[in-house]
Amino acid sequence: MFTDFDRQMMARALQLARRALYTTDPNPRVGCVLVRDGVVVGEGCHYRAGEPHAERHALAAAGEQARGATAYVTLEPCSHTGRTGPCADALVEAGVARVVAAMEDPNPRVAGQGLQRLADAGIETASGLLEAEAQALNPGFISRMTRQRPFNRIKIAASVDGRTAMASGESQWITGPAAREDVQRLRARSSAVITGVGTVLADRPSYTVRAEQWACADYGSDWVRQPLRVILDRTLKTPPDVPVVSAPGHCLVIAGEQHRGRQNALESAGAEVMHLPASGSGIDLQQLLRELHRRECNEVLVECGATLAGAFVREGLFDELIVYMAPALLGSSARPLLGLPQLASMSEKVALRWQDVRMVGNDLRLTLVPA
Repeated sequence: MFTDFDRQMMARALQLARRALYTTDPNPRVGCVLVRDGVVVGEGCHYRAGEPHAERHALAAAGEQARGATAYVTLEPCSHTGRTGPCADALVEAGVARVVAAMEDPNPRVAGQGLQRLADAGIETASGLLEAEAQALNPGFISRMTRQRPFNRIKIAASVDGRTAMASGESQWITGPAAREDVQRLRARSSAVITGVGTVLADRPSYTVRAEQWACADYGSDWVRQPLRVILDRTLKTPPDVPVVSAPGHCLVIAGEQHRGRQNALESAGAEVMHLPASGSGIDLQQLLRELHRRECNEVLVECGATLAGAFVREGLFDELIVYMAPALLGSSARPLLGLPQLASMSEKVALRWQDVRMVGNDLRLTLVPA
């Protein structure tokens, strides 16, 4: 069905889509290439929500040369009117002859209707070219549309002996600057960062995206989008003057108990306070994810201590586990990698599958997914 030239053009469309890895949220990352008589006549990507989609950028660049062209797009052209008009209609009006999509749109408002609208207009359509690569580009958008929850990524920094902090709680810095810069990229692509109040009190982090610490040639610091910072704090112990509250962007404190005085202080400092049901000694994580889904969060980065990370693992609410492992030993009294209950037998183990292993500076980055 697809030629080598088709694959080359879709690979270029995917390359364009990756330019917007950090900026399109909550929309998907999409690239488009228009080809006529074997020559690229227009291309584009969707940079930010509310701005033109990839197809419209490519059509504007092609002008009249779009007539009779083939459009290679990494996601099925939309068929509904949101902040912009339907891209399927724009392709029909431009007179393209063929549309190749890497994957169908998982959004129920589209879900094949875009390709059907093109076919009804007499345009040749096909989908499934480099589909796995296109899906890997938008795990959060796909998860939000198909599972009604974000794609959850747990990030942990640890020593070779699997320790994340000294017994005192001291943890800065286990890993080197290259690993910390890599984490900046994880934050930059995330809709939200989740942490626990224990980490806030021990480390006083800001959880912001610092433009000077990650490189992107396609846009400058004015394009940096700060993720929503979420603190799980059942008894509202978060001080109003900590960096995670006062830093640029929005901070959401999730509490399980009412405390009017502390809530007023946090709200005066600029934080939003929301009450969700408690589950055991912590916040109900299922309820939390439903709230983040309501806020259109695609990818969520969980940066926290062993207890909260262990809770996400125990409840099966993680999609990816990233461990930055430093060439150091912290000893048996240091804090463990994850707060998991004691297991009686090997049959109770949490099985994982290797996704990627690579060096980042002097540290190892281990990426695993549930088996």
